[in-house]
Amino acid sequence: MGYIPENCTTGTRSLRLPRVVRETWTHEEEGSPVAVSAYVLIQTEVGKAESVAREVGGIQGVVAAEDVTGPYDVIVRAEAASVDELGRMVVSRLQMIEGITRTLTCPVVNLGD
Repeated sequence: MGYIPENCTTGTRSLRLPRVVRETWTHEEEGSPVAVSAYVLIQTEVGKAESVAREVGGIQGVVAAEDVTGPYDVIVRAEAASVDELGRMVVSRLQMIEGITRTLTCPVVNLGD
């Protein structure tokens, strides 16, 4: 079973994320097991959170994208077959979206069963 780290920290700021547990993760399109899942915390230009969340939500591998309040403007749940695939999604797809100023990727870890 996997879970989300209760705290993702950047510098002196920390964001408390809800704990979520799922038995098996699969790519809906491919039916293959997901090796890596992560939360991507996004800061946007002022007034861009809603449009960024909408656009990010359409990217393959993004399970959910929500605009939120706090130190980050959008929180994304992403899944990929490998760390490399996740990195390519963040760098070549997410960071290219107009209005995004900064991202922080928090991989989900499995600490025992």
